[in-house]
Amino acid sequence: ATDPDREGEAISWHLKELLKIPDEKARRVTFNEITKKVVQESIANPRDIDQDLVDAQQARRILDRIVGYKLSPLLWRKVRRGLSAGRVQSVAIRMVVDRENEIRAFQPEEYWYLDAHLDRAGKKGGFVARYYGTADKKKELHSEKEVEDVIAAVEKAAWEIGSVKRGERQRSPSPPFITSTLQQEASRRLGLTPRRTMSIAQQLYEGVDITGEGTVGLITYMRTDSLRLSEEAMAAAGSFIRSFYGEEYYYGKPRRYKTKAGAQDAHEAIRPSNVNLTPERVKKDLTAEQYRLYRLIWGRFTASQMANAVYDNVVIDALSAGHCFKANHSSLRFPGYTAVYEDPNEDEETGGKKPLPDLAEGEIVTLKKLDKEQRFTEPPARYTEATLIRAMEEKGIGRPSTYAPTISTITGREYVAKEGKYLKPTSLGEVVTGLMEERFPDIVDLKFTAHMEDRLDEIENGKIDWKNVLEDFYGDFDKELTEAEKALEGVHIKVPDEVSDEVCDKCGRHLVVKSGRFGRFLACPGFPECNFTKPIVIEMPGRCPKCGGRIFKRTSKKGYTYYACERGAECGFMTWDVPVKDVCPSCGKTLFKLSGKGARKPFCVNPECDMFVPEEKRGYRRKAAADKTAEKPQESSAESTEKKDTPKEDK
Repeated sequence: ATDPDREGEAISWHLKELLKIPDEKARRVTFNEITKKVVQESIANPRDIDQDLVDAQQARRILDRIVGYKLSPLLWRKVRRGLSAGRVQSVAIRMVVDRENEIRAFQPEEYWYLDAHLDRAGKKGGFVARYYGTADKKKELHSEKEVEDVIAAVEKAAWEIGSVKRGERQRSPSPPFITSTLQQEASRRLGLTPRRTMSIAQQLYEGVDITGEGTVGLITYMRTDSLRLSEEAMAAAGSFIRSFYGEEYYYGKPRRYKTKAGAQDAHEAIRPSNVNLTPERVKKDLTAEQYRLYRLIWGRFTASQMANAVYDNVVIDALSAGHCFKANHSSLRFPGYTAVYEDPNEDEETGGKKPLPDLAEGEIVTLKKLDKEQRFTEPPARYTEATLIRAMEEKGIGRPSTYAPTISTITGREYVAKEGKYLKPTSLGEVVTGLMEERFPDIVDLKFTAHMEDRLDEIENGKIDWKNVLEDFYGDFDKELTEAEKALEGVHIKVPDEVSDEVCDKCGRHLVVKSGRFGRFLACPGFPECNFTKPIVIEMPGRCPKCGGRIFKRTSKKGYTYYACERGAECGFMTWDVPVKDVCPSCGKTLFKLSGKGARKPFCVNPECDMFVPEEKRGYRRKAAADKTAEKPQESSAESTEKKDTPKEDK
């Protein structure tokens, strides 16, 4: 009764072989949720071990071992000890490197917005419309001259309403979670890493003691790429929605979502095992993280079976001197599924947030003023853990069980560094990727890697023999490896230091990024003559509430994040809470929020303010910060040379 996936099937096969159980007596039990009813049904209906699943897992393991065991020693000898290569991880690193190269090569392009502030003639109800082009064709403004030409044409001309279009827009709910989308949303909404998300999901799947219910597996199996839902689950959701929200909130029939090609459709999507166990009902039996993740899963599933949200749309064309300016607004008429789960990716307001006046076609309006704004196109954003997982999934790189370990590996091996929430390749990552592209192009080729995943799926479906797949791969790979060994004989590839903008306080050289046992730090390249080091710090929004200095994010020796004033011991301000860009409406000092995301609203930490919130009233806190015996923030290895500047925790 091991996990219902390739890995679980292979473990069952190995147990059968180890215990010498004859094939005709070996029976396999699988279930997607750990509830009494489902487990009993599974035990009553065992099956044979699926040899195709076993072969697919064997092939994957051997492919990964071939790449890892052969390439890692080469990297040790030619680049640096302790490095590793992998069939999936090397492609993930390349994706981060490629994105960084796109950013470097990006050339910004100028564009302009032109907004017309319009009033109704003799009536109340002004509104703002943005330049569109002509009534029939959209035109973008790329220079200030183009903007001034439009201004010259319309600022003295007559204005009228060309058209008023009213309509209805419906928004459908997102499908239930699969592994990749759960990791993405948990990262975006809850601030959880993919690895932490899967750890909490495992706890919810294996079972939690629920008051009045006993030990209950709250969710279905969390490693899946299938959007399929059981008929029983959809029926239960429909009954719950009708009874709890009302008939009009139910879609009217089960919503079925199409699973992408190549997914293991024997699995279900991630959903609550019992939709009637609402997040609020089980909240007191869950940890804060378990509750937040369960609420996310429960809400997404329940919403997936609900009615569409309905919006009233209005689009207005304001015409002057042959030019068209558009204003639009969208207002919620019926919440539908958004009563349970609002998708922040979707904007409720497709236009301005201010409702538009009740205008009529041909109505005369007057120009109050014109606002112009220069903008520049921006380069593609660096990947976050969530967006990298999404990109890997879209390109067919890896499978549900590999996303979180891959992210952990490429950051842990320092091929990729996290700057805030964004992933940036290190010099090491760029050097290794360059070597792989030159000597082992197939290993880091996205299409080749995706094709190998398809081949593994074909093995699972019994279409091809797993040994043939391995033979086809190994022949070309072994040839590339032999050629690389010859070409790199006697060569040691140096990883260039990452040069920072900061200079050494002692000798004036530009500091470089180094790695130590407590992470990355800045050091003088003049070592050993100059041994100056300093921590890499991230400046946070807001200002120190004690002295007005800048606030920096720091890390203690045990890995805890805290926030301290740039003036160190001279000021003494330090907190576990996260500064935000907003200020207190009473005293004007920076507001803070709890370090756990998705918690309560920001609060004031200024004890002289009438809106001050004492620490004991700020809600849930990390145990390390709440416990009286918790460690005080200490300097990292990089900070050790400036120990006198490290603040102690405020009492």
